[in-house]
Amino acid sequence: MFAHGGYIRLLVKRLCDCAKTRAGRRSFSLAMGNRSSNHLGIPPPKGPSAVGCTDFMMDHTAQGSFFRLYYPCQETEKAEKPDWVPSREYFNGLADFMKINRTLSERIFNYLFGSFKIPAYLDAPFKSNGKCPVVIFSHGLGAFRTLYSAICAELASQGFIVASVEHRDQSASATYYFHEKTESEQARKSAPKTSASAQDNLVKEWMYYRTLQRGESEFPLRNTQVKQRADECILALDKLTQINSGRPVQNVLQTQFDWTTLENSMDLCRIAVMGHSFGGATAIEALCKEVKFKCGVALDAWMFPLDDEVFPRVKQPIFFINSEKFQWAGNIIRMRKLDSAVIQRKMITIRGTVHQSFPDFTFLTGNWIGKLMKLKGEIDPEVAIDLSNKATLAFLQRHLGLEKNFNQWNRLIDGEDDDLIPGTNVKVLQSAI
Repeated sequence: MFAHGGYIRLLVKRLCDCAKTRAGRRSFSLAMGNRSSNHLGIPPPKGPSAVGCTDFMMDHTAQGSFFRLYYPCQETEKAEKPDWVPSREYFNGLADFMKINRTLSERIFNYLFGSFKIPAYLDAPFKSNGKCPVVIFSHGLGAFRTLYSAICAELASQGFIVASVEHRDQSASATYYFHEKTESEQARKSAPKTSASAQDNLVKEWMYYRTLQRGESEFPLRNTQVKQRADECILALDKLTQINSGRPVQNVLQTQFDWTTLENSMDLCRIAVMGHSFGGATAIEALCKEVKFKCGVALDAWMFPLDDEVFPRVKQPIFFINSEKFQWAGNIIRMRKLDSAVIQRKMITIRGTVHQSFPDFTFLTGNWIGKLMKLKGEIDPEVAIDLSNKATLAFLQRHLGLEKNFNQWNRLIDGEDDDLIPGTNVKVLQSAI
């Protein structure tokens, strides 16, 4: 997610120092751009359907499937919108990822982001007028399942069922699973319970981001991770297939959502995979491994983790949507290795964007601090994400054979807009390709 964390680490350390003093706290508050002001917040989805979300964990171990599901839902006054960051451990994970002090950075992150909600209703009843196409979404390095809610909720509002996977390859800043209680842990129970539940016997185990060791080569680690990540995307699809078939499932998290309502709700002939940064590479690896994915969308993909042998084996259409400030010649050259005369491979670049123009962070800081931390580009972040979402929808309609009106945005696929660049802004020698 954060491709160049050093600058951000330095900035957050300065903010931490600033927050330690009374005068500093006042200037810090001003610098944040007033986090509670009305213009800050994740934009609501624009499609015709209300959006629900719920969390799913099948198999409590680290080898199980864990994702947040976004779906069209019934409008309800009772349902609440969940916190954008689900618990304090994710703040700790972000601190570890950025190599800064947990205690103070947790206060900073909580001040900045702790009050924001996801634009979807938690555990709201599923509702759709027909079978929903499916998208599996993969997060970037140092991210987790909730940080791309503007994208996932928009797709759900347009009729998709979206599973945003939380990866267990130690590339997420934080995630968790459960282990069964040992005899000593069971003995420490203070009082017997009158009724047993699936979690009574389980203990939550946190898994944090794994840093590179001194002298360790990065490619073997990232290559191993991208393969596991692709497998986790495929596993999430397998679980959705099981749910769609009506086979009973046990959600370890015991949410209020009724999973039986999803029986026969998904169009499993229309499935796409999508991701940002490391998640973009994951999407390409998943296309290589699983033909059920009919196409892929890679947002500012980081191509480094992929084996060269993957490129000729990907047979599905791919859409690269890049930021203007992140890409470089070597990365574009690896994207171009996927060019094909017979399979559609498209690329556009959104003007004025940075690598963080795709995760939700870009909506949650004021202009000054957002640009200083490289969470915002020169373009209005809502304009940028709207272009990305519309271009994505047009591409998905084209390659999933949807009977929607998303083809009204077909011109965006070719970069035909004042805020778009067809292809890339990066100069690449043809001989290098």
